[in-house]
Amino acid sequence: MDLTPDLDTPSPARVYDYFLGGSHNFASDRALAARMEQAMPDIGHIMQANRAFLRRAVRTLVDAGVRQFLDLGSGIPTVGNVHEVARQLAPDTVVAYVDIDPVAVNHSRRLLTDDPRTVVLHADLTQPDTVLDDPALREIIDFEQPVAVLLVGVLHQLTTDPAPTIAHYRDRLAPGSYLALSHASSDRRTDALALRDTYNQGYANTARMTLRTRPQIEQLFAGFTLIPPGLVQLPQWRPDWPVDPDEDPRRFATYCGVGSVDPKVSPA
Repeated sequence: MDLTPDLDTPSPARVYDYFLGGSHNFASDRALAARMEQAMPDIGHIMQANRAFLRRAVRTLVDAGVRQFLDLGSGIPTVGNVHEVARQLAPDTVVAYVDIDPVAVNHSRRLLTDDPRTVVLHADLTQPDTVLDDPALREIIDFEQPVAVLLVGVLHQLTTDPAPTIAHYRDRLAPGSYLALSHASSDRRTDALALRDTYNQGYANTARMTLRTRPQIEQLFAGFTLIPPGLVQLPQWRPDWPVDPDEDPRRFATYCGVGSVDPKVSPA
């Protein structure tokens, strides 16, 4: 695969990196980020809340005994990546990062070149067998043991129904495995539609945003058992501190949740 970046075309991974305060982004990414902020002024705050959900979910799953993570649509490495968060609690954790963006893959590989417990794949998450049967991934991930699949902030980039793709991954997972996901929604926020239009115009043919409703997002957990607190807005999922009562969680316009393959496994 060609890993040469196109500096003139914005990338979802690089725009996300910009909003997280990263340095792996270009002028085209920053220009689109500015237009997205015009459409939804607090979009940066929402993306930071999305990253915070990822960290909390990883810590929860490590506490539940998971030591293998498959991060699909992983983006560009910034502070607080999955392997960093997980290894604070369990140094033996292994992580496979998968992304279709060549910049994300190149930076990840440079960062993790000397880390034998990680692998970085340049692959399309909508081709589960290609991902799951990759020899490099199989060197560190044992699918006979529990695996946590992470689909955080990526599924709204798929125009087709993600459910069959998720089901394919689910069917390859051992009991005790988990799915963690977050997904943008237009529920209760009309400016989400303006953001979607800006996103789609800015990325042209490279990415598209598809907003889904809460019931549609909940259906993505088919075959999984949602663990408490279920499918909620970003700051409501096991917050590290009480949610600010003056900040309406619904304004985040993104639902998130964690589901277990085994209904008997439901960490409190």
